[in-house]
Amino acid sequence: MPAGQIQQVHEFSSGGLAGVWAEANTREAIYDAMLRRETFATSGTMIRVRFFGGFGLTQADLAATDFVKRGYRGGVPMGGDLRAVPGRAAPTFLVRALKDPKSGNLDRIQIVKGWVDANGQRREKIFDIAWSDGRKPGSDGKVPAVGNTVDLKTAQYTNAIGTPELAAAWTDPEFDPGLPAVYYARVLEIPTPRWSTIDAAKLGQPVLAGISPMIQERAWTSPIWYTP
Repeated sequence: MPAGQIQQVHEFSSGGLAGVWAEANTREAIYDAMLRRETFATSGTMIRVRFFGGFGLTQADLAATDFVKRGYRGGVPMGGDLRAVPGRAAPTFLVRALKDPKSGNLDRIQIVKGWVDANGQRREKIFDIAWSDGRKPGSDGKVPAVGNTVDLKTAQYTNAIGTPELAAAWTDPEFDPGLPAVYYARVLEIPTPRWSTIDAAKLGQPVLAGISPMIQERAWTSPIWYTP
């Protein structure tokens, strides 16, 4: 296994899941969803996440019972191409995430933005847009860590922190209507024990050295591409 892949397994997980938002649980509908790139992935847990972006979306759409219909009507879903609309300000992105009922609560939702600067360099910036437990961003704008309930001796944790569901409507404060950009949503769980920590507890062995005994499972959406 290449060194980069080994490092990735050490930091995250050895497996993952992929999901699609299809109109029906049929082969045809699933392939259609793949073709329109309305897909997401997780590091292994069954987090569910939906992501829309558009110039016709608002905070009210986020809380509506017909959130999904409004997302399609007022914008594009994950995997979609968002074209500039003359005379309109920055688009609004809507994200809703639901935890895996058999895994940890949710820590936060982030938007990851990518673009190419004037020097031709690829740039990336991460924005925290929703988080649990009433935390406040620090002076650097970063949201503090959610905490940790993992007991390394038993490889157990509690959902005393985090929240089962998170949602947010977000507008890029640094939006440049003339700059192509890409946006995707990332959802983080609270820390839970890694598989190696669980195995160590079952076998009565110390946790492996050089590997974090905890992991924050996560989900990623397909991106939305903005084109001027």
